[in-house]
Amino acid sequence: MRAQFSDNHATKNLCEGAIVTRSQKEATSTLDIISHSSAQTQRLGMRLGDLLRGGELILLDGQLGTGKTTFTQGLAKGMGITEIVSSPTFTLLKEYQGQSATTTRLDHDKFPDQASLTQRVGPILYHFDLYRLEDPEEVVDLGFEDYFFGSGTCVVEWADKADLLWPNEQLRIRLKMMSETKRGLLLTATGLRYCELLQQFQKNTYATTSS
Repeated sequence: MRAQFSDNHATKNLCEGAIVTRSQKEATSTLDIISHSSAQTQRLGMRLGDLLRGGELILLDGQLGTGKTTFTQGLAKGMGITEIVSSPTFTLLKEYQGQSATTTRLDHDKFPDQASLTQRVGPILYHFDLYRLEDPEEVVDLGFEDYFFGSGTCVVEWADKADLLWPNEQLRIRLKMMSETKRGLLLTATGLRYCELLQQFQKNTYATTSS
């Protein structure tokens, strides 16, 4: 399949291909996107962040300057986080509190014909940067492993430095430099939950597929 994304209602060839494969052991999905600017990379992050509800593990790979932190900044904005997000290169981890959001809820028992408003607090964002990690076991020694199975959303830059530690179910995003401004993003979802997340992300980015 081939796909095209429309960003801000202007058609652009952002997605080179979307392939979904399933096996008896696990479900996997891949989505290959081309971003033409850092602003576009951040907007893609925002689209994904808007879908996150907590408990997700997002692994970012790519060399320096490919846009990992830019993507994370957009993701945080999509989650409603207003703090300035910067890479935790020296601390390995930064936490950003989830923000309150007003949502509409129908109470059929008391108000069958009316909608009521309720406050929802978004998940905490745990932003990891393993660039200076010398030994993957440091992740365990520092107690970071517990975060990956918690209720917050974990985003890990330089995730390939600790590949043996990650749970099987995850969303991995590999970024590569294609030109001074153009970046390639390969999103690979493993596990049914992440496949559904990736499919919804594709829909929310105005994706249409054709053979």
